[in-house]
Amino acid sequence: MGMRKRVGSSSPCLLFLFFFFSLVLLGCPSLGHPNYKDALAKSILFFQGQRSGRLPTGQQITWRSNSGLSDGSLAHVDLTGGYYDAGDNVKFNFPMAYTTTMLSWGTLEYGKRMGPEIKNAQAAIRWATDYFIKCATATPNTLYVGVGDPTTDHKCWERPEDMDTARTVYSVSASKPGSDVAGETAAALAAASMVFRKVDPKYSRLLLATAKKVMQFAMQYKGAYSDSLGSAVCPFYCSYSGYKDELLWGAAWLWRATNDASYLNFLQTLGANDATDIFSWDNKLAGARVLLARRTLVDNDKRFESFKQQAEDFMCRIIPNSPSSSTSYTQGGLMFKLAESNLQYVTSITFLLSTYAKYMSVSKYTFNCGNVRVSSSTLRNLAKQQVDYILGENPLKMSYMVGFGANFPKRIHHRGSSIPSKASHPQAFGCDNGFQSFFYTSNPNPNTLTGAIVGGPNQSDGFPDDRTDYSHSEPATYINAAIVGPLAYLAGSYSS
Repeated sequence: MGMRKRVGSSSPCLLFLFFFFSLVLLGCPSLGHPNYKDALAKSILFFQGQRSGRLPTGQQITWRSNSGLSDGSLAHVDLTGGYYDAGDNVKFNFPMAYTTTMLSWGTLEYGKRMGPEIKNAQAAIRWATDYFIKCATATPNTLYVGVGDPTTDHKCWERPEDMDTARTVYSVSASKPGSDVAGETAAALAAASMVFRKVDPKYSRLLLATAKKVMQFAMQYKGAYSDSLGSAVCPFYCSYSGYKDELLWGAAWLWRATNDASYLNFLQTLGANDATDIFSWDNKLAGARVLLARRTLVDNDKRFESFKQQAEDFMCRIIPNSPSSSTSYTQGGLMFKLAESNLQYVTSITFLLSTYAKYMSVSKYTFNCGNVRVSSSTLRNLAKQQVDYILGENPLKMSYMVGFGANFPKRIHHRGSSIPSKASHPQAFGCDNGFQSFFYTSNPNPNTLTGAIVGGPNQSDGFPDDRTDYSHSEPATYINAAIVGPLAYLAGSYSS
């Protein structure tokens, strides 16, 4: 492994003068901390830049305008709203639902540390759930799962406000099942129902009723949405891990939201026992196990002991000095899972580290990875190290959050950010017109997508800041959604 910094150490670099210069080269944290409150606010603000539909009067990212106002019309339904997933103009419900589940989970666990940002987090969640309710209720026995032809969209470089590509509508049904996307949508609706339980009880009840309906659909008509929809979702958001993990995840969230034993009985019969060292919009096993382990760690419910053991097996595969670790780290200390958009895995796994640590701290619980003792501090220190790296404590001193710190990506792979806004250039840019002037140029993007976290550096801690290099320069909703919780925890724990 490339890890060079001792996990859990919070000692100032100056205590070890012999290693001073090498530690600086590796991005050793300064005596201060990043401004977590500012990063938290910006991580949530980012979602306004991804909005589809008619924008509200309080829109703060003002270079965006209304878009996708006819979405759903090809199927004679209203599917306006929701989010564009990344730097394109397509609404993929599978990653959008994961985004919503993670935003909701972060708000449930860390809402008390969010301060005034909790209202913005709730608004970000609601922008998605309003859309999901439409998708789940517009047509009987049908769940709409996306809008926009990804193949034709990706051949264009144009603002969402100028879209002239086909807004094809995609759905799953009894004859074209999609247990994965339905299970994730149910998870999102159930988790969000808990977020709004006290602040908007009527809306919360609607979310939960819809979640139950969608989860029933997922359980009754089993199948992968990739098989049903083919090139409409693959290779973009194929369900590579199958659908069993989403059934586990969805049932776990319905169980937490309802305490209905039928969901517990269902998830205990799934047999979703594969070991894993990843957590993402595709593979939910680790997240479901951490969520279910909460019942043992916080409520002392021994029925969930097997999930706790699986959650700890996952942690042991992540921690760098664990004998069963299967996770690489860069020289600068960044967790490195896959070359393409690595930070999506970093933020999602960091969320699980932070949250499992929270559950462990309730009873001062510890566990072992071989001969390595793991405490809540072990996991929190590793989580903090990952967040600090993203916010600029790295060899390049580069913040991978746009608009945060002095040095951040200026040429992100994002259509709306890279093309002049309608306010500055009212005339439409056609499908092909944006490539030469705005995609291939080395000029910085004219519009700042504040709070966006990009795909991140390569395995050598390098980052070219090149718009054409989407693997490293493209932001995505699911990268941001997972870091909101850890940022809220840190914002409430450290002064800037």
